[in-house]
Amino acid sequence: MKCVVCHGENIEVREVREPIEVGSDLVYVTVKTPVCATCGERYYDRKTVKYLENVEAEVRAGGGSVRQVGKVLTYG
Repeated sequence: MKCVVCHGENIEVREVREPIEVGSDLVYVTVKTPVCATCGERYYDRKTVKYLENVEAEVRAGGGSVRQVGKVLTYG
């Protein structure tokens, strides 16, 4: 498989954190997906996309096993 962005051939399955925006919060969901080692382009199959959509819907509805791991503050 060649990368559609950089045409590199070094694509490997990696664990990545996909951010989901919920209001002013970010929820990171860890998934395994092919990633181009050259440019970082990610390739999601239908099953992974459906999983991410389901997690987003669950979190937006106030459910899921979300835990706080820190805070981000703004000034000004």
